[in-house]
Amino acid sequence: MTEPVTLTFDGPIAVMTIDNPPVNALSQAVIDGMRTCFHAFAAGEATGLVIACTGRTFVAGADITMFDDPSFSAAPFNALLADIEACDKPVAAALFGTVLGGGLELAMACHIRIAHPATRVGLPEINLGLLPGSLGTQRLPRLSGLATALEMISSGKPIAAEKAVGAGLVDHLADDPKEAAIHAVADAINSGKPPRRASRLAIPDLDQADEIIAGAKAAADAKPFLPSLGAIAASLEAATKSFAEGERVEAAEFEKLRATATSRALRHIFFAEREAQRVPGLPKGIEPRPIKTVGIVGVGTMGGGIGMTFANAGFPVTLVETTDAALERGLGIIEKNYAGSVSRGRMSEHEAKERRALMTGTTEMKALADADLIIEAVFEDMALKLDVIKKLAAIAKPGAIIATNTSTLDVDKIAAASSRASDVLGTHFFSPANVMKLLEVVRGDETAPDVLHTVMKLSKPIGKTAVVSGVCFGFIGNRMTEVYLREADAMQLEGASAAEIDKVVENPAWLGLAMGPNRMGDMAGVDVMARIVNGWVEAGEGPQAPDYRALVRALFHRGKFGQKTGAGFYTYEGRTPIPSEETAALARELATMHNIAPREHSDQEIFERLLYPMINEAALILMEGIAYRPGDVDVVWTSGYGFPAWRGGPLFMADEIGIAEIVSRLDHYAATLGNPHGYWTVAPLLRDLAASGQRLSDWRPS
Repeated sequence: MTEPVTLTFDGPIAVMTIDNPPVNALSQAVIDGMRTCFHAFAAGEATGLVIACTGRTFVAGADITMFDDPSFSAAPFNALLADIEACDKPVAAALFGTVLGGGLELAMACHIRIAHPATRVGLPEINLGLLPGSLGTQRLPRLSGLATALEMISSGKPIAAEKAVGAGLVDHLADDPKEAAIHAVADAINSGKPPRRASRLAIPDLDQADEIIAGAKAAADAKPFLPSLGAIAASLEAATKSFAEGERVEAAEFEKLRATATSRALRHIFFAEREAQRVPGLPKGIEPRPIKTVGIVGVGTMGGGIGMTFANAGFPVTLVETTDAALERGLGIIEKNYAGSVSRGRMSEHEAKERRALMTGTTEMKALADADLIIEAVFEDMALKLDVIKKLAAIAKPGAIIATNTSTLDVDKIAAASSRASDVLGTHFFSPANVMKLLEVVRGDETAPDVLHTVMKLSKPIGKTAVVSGVCFGFIGNRMTEVYLREADAMQLEGASAAEIDKVVENPAWLGLAMGPNRMGDMAGVDVMARIVNGWVEAGEGPQAPDYRALVRALFHRGKFGQKTGAGFYTYEGRTPIPSEETAALARELATMHNIAPREHSDQEIFERLLYPMINEAALILMEGIAYRPGDVDVVWTSGYGFPAWRGGPLFMADEIGIAEIVSRLDHYAATLGNPHGYWTVAPLLRDLAASGQRLSDWRPS
């Protein structure tokens, strides 16, 4: 077995090479190998050392699985960094790729840092609910200043190599950083100057420390649900006193954070996103179909956004509309979106021009004959989609993948109409498609394994977090959303206001979503929701209770579509929601019509009635095999529905509450509200887990 760390020599200069694919993560074996090689160098005759890596990147962070080990300690790695920094012989780091977390902390312990111009460096630990645990909060402010350190550590965003040079974090750029690092070490030896040690440098903006630290503490106070912000402020404040004091505070804060529910939740999502890419049951050695060109049918808001997604990733895109006017309107929206991105500084005009040039519009569907992937993104209407899919099946070349973009419709029915169902699957992009991360990839009963594999692999270059769903109404996310909205409507008929419900959902002490169900419904469109519900119920597939989603259907009937009409669950002054007495009166009228008695709703009840049915529905989704694993459900909600990642998703949150408690409360509402339509019937999976004490997040199908 190849050693993960080796020591070789380039004349009098030693080269320590880390080889731990795919990203040279700092596993225990790598740390042990580095210690052995470094001590061999320090005791030997070599006059300097370069730390380099093989593969596609310098060390891109620690092996995060180690953080779940109760016996984990950063102390051994930190001691190694101290030895590297204290070495009397010059040590250089040859940086390239993405130098993140412990990789950057390793580089900062070196005396010299040489980077390839395309390198990006950062400390993203806050995305895991942590802070840098190997003296990143101490060496970075001494190299780059407190302000830069606070920005990099609290945002977690990496910076480009050129900016890192300007910040004093990188010394030089070179196309061959390893060779340049060898020369830099030789120059340092010849200069006779002592190595430059970050821990001994003065903080350059120390005179502004009080203001910077006060700002960090204020940011932490504003988000008490993110304890890492307070820990960062405390560690940076300690850095202004002494390196030793900062080291002590950082170590203590790291250990406290590692045990928090917030960090455990964020680590859960980190791993769940990666596990979602692994599709069970695919044949070994399966190869994706080549995708070089993409066609989109329908250039409305959704189709245009999907087109932008592919153009942004460098794919040539052909956009098809039914009329010149519709095509011109769609291309105009795309142009406006790119102009907005340029004005906000998210891309240059040159980049926007390049991406626009990849997009070609036409009213001729036959222009898609050579496309490798065709996505129909027409209006959410089954008859229309069946017509389009039949035409595409006749036009598309053999082996082309045909995707139907739908949020609720039966993908198997659409695929069957194509006469080539093995080439068809569903793609549920979220609006705006060029912005939202989530992509639900809907596998049909006859979807070929290589078709599913291709689209899952394609999700990464187009910047999407993909999750596979089976075929059912609403797939994973919207099926769960339906029970969430059902209870939001029901509680309004019982006397709760839209604002009272939304306040609980938006409060971080309860859930912490950006918008409650009623504000979200008004923004998405009451008409959109009502048409989905009406179609589902009228097809005999949805609940047949006469009061089911009565409020949203009544608002739709009265032309109150939400923000777009200035009235829905709320009335609007511009985009500002104002409580609507008219909607409250309508809810009372509907309650009388359906014999629904008014009742008081505590915040606790609102929370439970919105969240617990969603968890119950997710358990049914898992039992039916619609989702492969609980983590997939959590990723859908954190990537596509605004569920706070620091909560870990609804199923991780369920485990934190306790499955037995949730089952007990579902039974309570069945008894107190009645259960004639089965809304409160506990999923067998939940009842089994409550009895066994097993965590839902750990459940896997047998």
